[in-house]
Amino acid sequence: MTRQSRLLPRLLIAIAVLSTLVMVVAPLFYIFAAAFAQGWRAYVQNIMDPLTLHAIWLTVLVALIVVPLNIVFGVAAAWLIARFRFPGRSLLVTAIEIPFSISPIIAGICYLLLYGRQGFLGPWLEAHDIQILFALPGIVLVTLFVTSPFVAREVLPLMQAQGSEQEEAAVTLGASGWQIFRRVTLPNIRWALLYGAVLCTARAVGEFGGVSVVSGSIRGQTNTLPLHVELLFNDLNVAGAFAAASTLTLIAVVTLLLKAVLEGRAR
Repeated sequence: MTRQSRLLPRLLIAIAVLSTLVMVVAPLFYIFAAAFAQGWRAYVQNIMDPLTLHAIWLTVLVALIVVPLNIVFGVAAAWLIARFRFPGRSLLVTAIEIPFSISPIIAGICYLLLYGRQGFLGPWLEAHDIQILFALPGIVLVTLFVTSPFVAREVLPLMQAQGSEQEEAAVTLGASGWQIFRRVTLPNIRWALLYGAVLCTARAVGEFGGVSVVSGSIRGQTNTLPLHVELLFNDLNVAGAFAAASTLTLIAVVTLLLKAVLEGRAR
Protein backbone atom coordinates (compact mmCIF):
# COMPACT_ATOMS: atom_id res chain seq x y z
CA MET A 1 0.00 0.00 0.00
CA THR A 2 2.85 2.38 0.77
CA ARG A 3 4.49 1.69 -2.58
CA GLN A 4 1.21 2.18 -4.42
CA SER A 5 0.55 5.42 -2.54
CA ARG A 6 3.91 6.70 -3.77
CA LEU A 7 3.44 5.63 -7.36
CA LEU A 8 0.00 7.19 -7.75
CA PRO A 9 1.04 10.85 -7.16
CA ARG A 10 4.03 10.40 -9.47
CA LEU A 11 1.80 8.93 -12.16
CA LEU A 12 -0.66 11.80 -11.85
CA ILE A 13 2.16 14.35 -12.02
CA ALA A 14 3.60 12.67 -15.10
CA ILE A 15 0.20 12.68 -16.82
CA ALA A 16 -0.33 16.36 -15.96
CA VAL A 17 3.12 17.36 -17.22
CA LEU A 18 2.75 15.35 -20.42
CA SER A 19 -0.70 16.80 -21.10
CA THR A 20 0.62 20.33 -20.56
CA LEU A 21 3.53 19.74 -22.91
CA VAL A 22 1.32 18.30 -25.64
CA MET A 23 -1.64 20.69 -25.39
CA VAL A 24 0.02 23.98 -24.32
CA VAL A 25 3.78 24.10 -24.68
CA ALA A 26 4.08 22.38 -28.07
CA PRO A 27 1.51 24.64 -29.84
CA LEU A 28 3.09 27.77 -28.34
CA PHE A 29 6.53 26.65 -29.42
CA TYR A 30 5.26 25.93 -32.92
CA ILE A 31 3.65 29.38 -33.20
CA PHE A 32 6.92 31.17 -32.50
CA ALA A 33 8.96 28.71 -34.57
CA ALA A 34 6.70 29.30 -37.59
CA ALA A 35 6.66 33.07 -36.98
CA PHE A 36 10.49 33.23 -37.06
CA ALA A 37 10.94 30.54 -39.73
CA GLN A 38 11.99 33.14 -42.32
CA GLY A 39 14.21 35.10 -39.92
CA TRP A 40 13.98 38.22 -37.81
CA ARG A 41 13.73 40.59 -40.75
CA ALA A 42 10.75 38.79 -42.23
CA TYR A 43 9.11 38.66 -38.81
CA VAL A 44 9.55 42.39 -38.22
CA GLN A 45 8.38 43.10 -41.76
CA ASN A 46 5.20 41.10 -41.18
CA ILE A 47 4.51 42.81 -37.86
CA MET A 48 5.17 46.29 -39.32
CA ASP A 49 2.76 45.72 -42.18
CA PRO A 50 0.22 48.60 -42.10
CA LEU A 51 -2.77 46.25 -42.02
CA THR A 52 -1.27 44.25 -39.14
CA LEU A 53 -0.43 47.42 -37.21
CA HIS A 54 -4.00 48.67 -37.71
CA ALA A 55 -5.38 45.34 -36.46
CA ILE A 56 -3.18 45.56 -33.37
CA TRP A 57 -4.19 49.17 -32.77
CA LEU A 58 -7.91 48.39 -33.18
CA THR A 59 -7.67 45.41 -30.82
CA VAL A 60 -5.95 47.51 -28.16
CA LEU A 61 -8.45 50.34 -28.64
CA VAL A 62 -11.42 48.01 -28.15
CA ALA A 63 -9.83 46.60 -24.98
CA LEU A 64 -9.16 50.12 -23.64
CA ILE A 65 -12.84 50.99 -24.13
CA VAL A 66 -14.36 47.72 -22.96
CA VAL A 67 -12.33 46.98 -19.82
CA PRO A 68 -13.05 50.27 -17.95
CA LEU A 69 -16.75 50.01 -18.78
CA ASN A 70 -16.84 46.44 -17.52
CA ILE A 71 -15.03 47.45 -14.33
CA VAL A 72 -17.69 50.08 -13.61
CA PHE A 73 -20.53 47.70 -14.47
CA GLY A 74 -19.01 44.78 -12.56
CA VAL A 75 -18.41 46.73 -9.36
CA ALA A 76 -21.85 48.36 -9.48
CA ALA A 77 -23.62 45.05 -10.14
CA ALA A 78 -21.67 43.19 -7.47
CA TRP A 79 -22.27 45.92 -4.90
CA LEU A 80 -25.99 45.98 -5.67
CA ILE A 81 -26.38 42.20 -5.41
CA ALA A 82 -24.18 41.81 -2.32
CA ARG A 83 -25.57 44.69 -0.28
CA PHE A 84 -29.29 44.78 -1.10
CA ARG A 85 -32.27 42.45 -1.24
CA PHE A 86 -34.83 43.39 -3.88
CA PRO A 87 -37.33 41.71 -6.23
CA GLY A 88 -35.61 40.24 -9.25
CA ARG A 89 -32.23 39.87 -7.53
CA SER A 90 -31.80 36.25 -8.60
CA LEU A 91 -32.89 37.20 -12.12
CA LEU A 92 -30.13 39.83 -12.23
CA VAL A 93 -27.53 37.25 -11.15
CA THR A 94 -28.73 34.94 -13.92
CA ALA A 95 -28.66 37.76 -16.49
CA ILE A 96 -25.05 38.56 -15.62
CA GLU A 97 -24.06 34.95 -16.35
CA ILE A 98 -25.93 34.72 -19.66
CA PRO A 99 -22.84 35.57 -21.80
CA PHE A 100 -21.13 32.50 -20.34
CA SER A 101 -23.82 30.21 -21.75
CA ILE A 102 -24.45 31.86 -25.12
CA SER A 103 -22.12 31.39 -28.06
CA PRO A 104 -20.45 34.67 -29.11
CA ILE A 105 -21.60 34.01 -32.67
CA ILE A 106 -25.22 33.93 -31.48
CA ALA A 107 -24.62 37.24 -29.71
CA GLY A 108 -23.23 38.70 -32.92
CA ILE A 109 -26.27 37.51 -34.88
CA CYS A 110 -28.57 39.10 -32.28
CA TYR A 111 -26.79 42.43 -32.72
CA LEU A 112 -27.02 41.99 -36.47
CA LEU A 113 -30.79 41.45 -36.29
CA LEU A 114 -31.15 44.43 -33.96
CA TYR A 115 -28.85 47.05 -35.50
CA GLY A 116 -28.50 45.77 -39.07
CA ARG A 117 -29.92 47.58 -42.06
CA GLN A 118 -32.85 45.15 -42.18
CA GLY A 119 -32.98 44.81 -38.39
CA PHE A 120 -35.37 46.19 -35.82
CA LEU A 121 -33.52 49.51 -35.34
CA GLY A 122 -31.82 49.51 -38.72
CA PRO A 123 -34.17 51.90 -40.57
CA TRP A 124 -34.09 54.43 -37.72
CA LEU A 125 -30.29 54.30 -37.49
CA GLU A 126 -29.95 54.70 -41.24
CA ALA A 127 -32.35 57.65 -41.25
CA HIS A 128 -30.20 59.40 -38.62
CA ASP A 129 -26.92 58.41 -40.30
CA ILE A 130 -25.76 56.32 -37.34
CA GLN A 131 -23.62 53.29 -38.13
CA ILE A 132 -23.34 50.58 -35.49
CA LEU A 133 -22.47 47.45 -37.44
CA PHE A 134 -19.33 47.11 -39.57
CA ALA A 135 -17.79 49.87 -37.50
CA LEU A 136 -16.12 50.39 -34.12
CA PRO A 137 -19.40 50.73 -32.11
CA GLY A 138 -20.56 47.26 -33.15
CA ILE A 139 -17.23 45.68 -32.21
CA VAL A 140 -17.30 47.40 -28.83
CA LEU A 141 -20.90 46.38 -28.13
CA VAL A 142 -20.43 42.68 -28.88
CA THR A 143 -17.15 42.61 -26.95
CA LEU A 144 -18.87 44.28 -24.00
CA PHE A 145 -21.53 41.58 -24.06
CA VAL A 146 -19.03 38.73 -24.17
CA THR A 147 -16.78 40.13 -21.42
CA SER A 148 -19.40 41.64 -19.10
CA PRO A 149 -19.52 38.82 -16.48
CA PHE A 150 -15.79 38.60 -15.67
CA VAL A 151 -15.38 41.50 -13.24
CA ALA A 152 -18.75 41.00 -11.57
CA ARG A 153 -18.17 37.26 -11.01
CA GLU A 154 -14.78 37.89 -9.42
CA VAL A 155 -15.87 40.73 -7.14
CA LEU A 156 -19.30 39.45 -6.07
CA PRO A 157 -18.23 36.37 -4.02
CA LEU A 158 -15.64 38.42 -2.16
CA MET A 159 -18.10 41.17 -1.28
CA GLN A 160 -20.63 38.59 -0.08
CA ALA A 161 -18.01 36.87 2.08
CA GLN A 162 -16.79 40.12 3.63
CA GLY A 163 -20.22 41.41 4.56
CA SER A 164 -21.17 45.04 5.15
CA GLU A 165 -20.03 45.56 8.76
CA GLN A 166 -17.09 47.80 7.88
CA GLU A 167 -19.19 49.95 5.55
CA GLU A 168 -21.92 50.29 8.19
CA ALA A 169 -19.29 51.35 10.73
CA ALA A 170 -18.03 53.99 8.31
CA VAL A 171 -21.58 55.31 7.91
CA THR A 172 -21.97 55.66 11.68
CA LEU A 173 -18.73 57.66 11.75
CA GLY A 174 -20.16 60.13 9.23
CA ALA A 175 -18.39 59.03 6.05
CA SER A 176 -19.99 59.91 2.73
CA GLY A 177 -20.84 57.36 0.07
CA TRP A 178 -17.76 58.15 -2.01
CA GLN A 179 -15.50 58.03 1.06
CA ILE A 180 -16.91 54.62 2.00
CA PHE A 181 -16.29 53.26 -1.48
CA ARG A 182 -12.79 54.75 -1.80
CA ARG A 183 -11.48 53.94 1.69
CA VAL A 184 -13.41 50.81 2.69
CA THR A 185 -14.99 48.97 -0.25
CA LEU A 186 -12.33 49.45 -2.90
CA PRO A 187 -9.31 48.41 -0.76
CA ASN A 188 -11.13 45.22 0.25
CA ILE A 189 -11.90 44.17 -3.32
CA ARG A 190 -8.89 45.59 -5.16
CA TRP A 191 -7.17 42.27 -5.92
CA ALA A 192 -10.36 40.57 -7.08
CA LEU A 193 -11.12 43.65 -9.17
CA LEU A 194 -7.69 43.58 -10.81
CA TYR A 195 -7.96 39.84 -11.38
CA GLY A 196 -11.34 40.27 -13.09
CA ALA A 197 -9.93 43.12 -15.18
CA VAL A 198 -7.06 40.91 -16.35
CA LEU A 199 -9.46 38.14 -17.40
CA CYS A 200 -11.69 40.70 -19.10
CA THR A 201 -8.71 42.09 -21.02
CA ALA A 202 -7.64 38.65 -22.20
CA ARG A 203 -11.14 37.83 -23.39
CA ALA A 204 -11.58 41.18 -25.13
CA VAL A 205 -8.27 40.89 -26.99
CA GLY A 206 -8.92 37.33 -28.14
CA GLU A 207 -12.61 37.62 -29.06
CA PHE A 208 -13.32 36.22 -32.52
CA GLY A 209 -16.83 34.79 -33.01
CA GLY A 210 -19.04 37.75 -32.17
CA VAL A 211 -16.68 40.29 -33.70
CA SER A 212 -16.49 38.33 -36.95
CA VAL A 213 -20.27 38.74 -37.36
CA VAL A 214 -20.63 42.45 -36.62
CA SER A 215 -17.35 43.82 -37.98
CA GLY A 216 -17.44 42.64 -41.57
CA SER A 217 -13.66 41.99 -41.38
CA ILE A 218 -12.87 45.06 -43.49
CA ARG A 219 -9.12 45.26 -43.95
CA GLY A 220 -7.64 48.39 -42.44
CA GLN A 221 -10.98 49.44 -40.90
CA THR A 222 -12.78 46.84 -38.76
CA ASN A 223 -10.27 44.00 -38.76
CA THR A 224 -9.15 43.08 -35.25
CA LEU A 225 -6.05 40.98 -34.66
CA PRO A 226 -7.79 37.56 -34.36
CA LEU A 227 -9.72 38.27 -37.57
CA HIS A 228 -6.53 39.46 -39.25
CA VAL A 229 -4.84 36.14 -38.45
CA GLU A 230 -7.64 34.28 -40.22
CA LEU A 231 -7.48 36.55 -43.26
CA LEU A 232 -3.72 36.07 -43.54
CA PHE A 233 -4.19 32.30 -43.44
CA ASN A 234 -6.84 32.55 -46.14
CA ASP A 235 -4.38 34.58 -48.23
CA LEU A 236 -1.80 31.78 -47.76
CA ASN A 237 0.49 34.23 -45.95
CA VAL A 238 1.48 31.67 -43.34
CA ALA A 239 4.48 33.60 -42.01
CA GLY A 240 2.42 36.77 -41.58
CA ALA A 241 -0.40 34.83 -39.92
CA PHE A 242 1.96 33.25 -37.40
CA ALA A 243 3.65 36.59 -36.78
CA ALA A 244 0.28 38.14 -35.93
CA ALA A 245 -0.62 35.07 -33.86
CA SER A 246 2.62 35.43 -31.91
CA THR A 247 1.50 38.91 -30.88
CA LEU A 248 -1.71 37.47 -29.48
CA THR A 249 0.34 34.77 -27.75
CA LEU A 250 2.59 37.35 -26.11
CA ILE A 251 -0.47 39.21 -24.87
CA ALA A 252 -1.83 35.94 -23.46
CA VAL A 253 1.47 35.15 -21.72
CA VAL A 254 1.63 38.59 -20.15
CA THR A 255 -1.98 38.18 -19.04
CA LEU A 256 -1.20 34.83 -17.41
CA LEU A 257 1.80 36.32 -15.61
CA LEU A 258 -0.35 39.15 -14.27
CA LYS A 259 -2.97 36.61 -13.24
CA ALA A 260 -0.37 34.57 -11.32
CA VAL A 261 0.98 37.67 -9.59
CA LEU A 262 -2.49 38.85 -8.60
CA GLU A 263 -3.45 35.42 -7.30
CA GLY A 264 -0.29 35.35 -5.16
CA ARG A 265 -0.98 38.84 -3.79
CA ALA A 266 -4.60 37.92 -3.09
CA ARG A 267 -3.52 34.87 -1.08
